[in-house]
Amino acid sequence: MLKRNFLLLLAFCVAFVGYAQKPSDEIAANPRLSAMALQAYPGPKQKVLTPAPAGYKPFYISHYGRHGSRYLCNASDYTHPLNTLLRADSLGMLTATGKEVLHKIQLMEQESHNRIGELTELGALQHKQIAWRMVKRFPEVFAGKAHIDARSTVVIRCILSMENELQQMLCLNPQLRVTHDASHHDMYYMNQSDPKLEKKRANEATRKALADWTTRNIDPTRIMNKLFTDSLYWRQKVDGKQLEKQLFDLAGALQSTELGKSISLYNLFNAHELWKLWEQDNMMWYTLFGSCPLNGGVGPYSQRNLLRNIIHTADSIIARGENGATLRFGHDTMVVPLTCLLGINGYDMQVSDFDKLADSGWVSYRIVPMAANIQFIFYRRNAADKQVLFKVLLNENEATLPLKAVSGPYYRWSDFRSHYLQKLAQYKD
Repeated sequence: MLKRNFLLLLAFCVAFVGYAQKPSDEIAANPRLSAMALQAYPGPKQKVLTPAPAGYKPFYISHYGRHGSRYLCNASDYTHPLNTLLRADSLGMLTATGKEVLHKIQLMEQESHNRIGELTELGALQHKQIAWRMVKRFPEVFAGKAHIDARSTVVIRCILSMENELQQMLCLNPQLRVTHDASHHDMYYMNQSDPKLEKKRANEATRKALADWTTRNIDPTRIMNKLFTDSLYWRQKVDGKQLEKQLFDLAGALQSTELGKSISLYNLFNAHELWKLWEQDNMMWYTLFGSCPLNGGVGPYSQRNLLRNIIHTADSIIARGENGATLRFGHDTMVVPLTCLLGINGYDMQVSDFDKLADSGWVSYRIVPMAANIQFIFYRRNAADKQVLFKVLLNENEATLPLKAVSGPYYRWSDFRSHYLQKLAQYKD
């Protein structure tokens, strides 16, 4: 028994091996992490999952996943920095570095032309690989004529992400009974609109805190002087902070495209600049979607309808004694607040001092790369068993919840239902 408990603990800890470093050190070692929500899906760190308690087998998966790697969502993300540099070049105001950056952005604009916001080849591959691992890790869920019900938001990159996963699953088991849909009918939980909550989370206190931090910490001078021959020109004609942020986003977006295999923009930035620009994004995501005390911690409740759907759908599957999966495909702005609403890996934390946010453990690139996903894996001893256990995977790594575990990452579904339905009931619209 002692040996088995040690092995369970060892397997569970594997998921967190890569998180021993400080975020600043991780970004210095791997600049691609600074892209945060633009980071290409890295795949799971955890290769071996913790065995279930004796007698328990997986039978159902409930999932919410973000679309895979995409092009940037607005044409101006490419054309604004491109036009800024083209104008300077026409006046002889670009350095050799500026001309090199201009050429790279021209290539990026050409590659993304008429593909704004669309799924890239890498994005499609990411979902095929996620599906392959899901089936191989939990074959009992997908055995025989299991029913796979998939829903997507009405955005094409999400629909194609869904279809790539389903195609891969059907290749592995052609007997699967698949239903799939993308309809405004489901948007109330798949991508909930809540203007009242959005106004609360972006209140004056959070806006001021972000603005004050940016004033103290973001200085584009060095990069602007690398791009332009005349500092007076860029100070009068260019919004340096805006252009630096646009170049930072372009640098991050490259890793999701074929072009990113041959060019990079990260050589424009030093480690300190990457860190501060990432910190700025990390704080923005925290104030909008985390339990930020400056706005009353309301951000996570934007996903209250999604969490209710997860609970009610799972209850229905458990009552029928079936095996299969419910797959949902949407956006980063659902994955992050759902993670915080659930308190996965402590992401329901409240931090008032933004300078301490990252070192406190609120690290956005660990939550929401492209193709980010949350998977609930359900276990039982037989079809009539109502003492259901489950575990949660964040980006395919075993995760913790603020509940008492049965063993390792395994929790009682009854405890989950009671805890989170009570939490949802306490929130008043």
